[in-house]
Amino acid sequence: MPIKNIAFIDGQNLYMGTLSSEIPWKIDFLRFRVYLREKYKVEKAYYYIGYMKEENQSLYEKLQEVGFVLVFRKHNAEMEGQKKGNVDSDIIFNVMKKLYKKENFDKIILVSGDGDYRMMVDFLIEENRFEKILFPCKKYASSLYKHIGNEYFSNLDLTWVRKKIKIQKKKRVA
Repeated sequence: MPIKNIAFIDGQNLYMGTLSSEIPWKIDFLRFRVYLREKYKVEKAYYYIGYMKEENQSLYEKLQEVGFVLVFRKHNAEMEGQKKGNVDSDIIFNVMKKLYKKENFDKIILVSGDGDYRMMVDFLIEENRFEKILFPCKKYASSLYKHIGNEYFSNLDLTWVRKKIKIQKKKRVA
């Protein structure tokens, strides 16, 4: 039976992490989705975004076109624009809900460097349901993950990974 992993991506953490890297870079979402599928056997990839903004509609469409399932944080209409799109609790809740409902998947891949996921990561490792946490920027990855073994994390800002998933500069045709 083929491996069926699920990815949960903290979109704001991914975006800020790649821009905060020693050499700032941007994700090519199609290449990133292919990388998740081929490297980590990710069948479904949930991309969490703070809240919907009209001016980002083309980004949302692009993410969906290449195979991400978008999940928006619900906010009170009066509060939009005043609060950051903290998706941590939504991701934690949805991971635990999938476990509770015994949904058919093998392991979880988490894309974030945020330490707020530490208890969930520890639990998933304990239950043998955790594959990897992918840090967008090693420099800003939470020190709370120092205790997990190298087999449970990787860095998206490694040169060879970045080459696979970053937006490639278009070559000029003379």
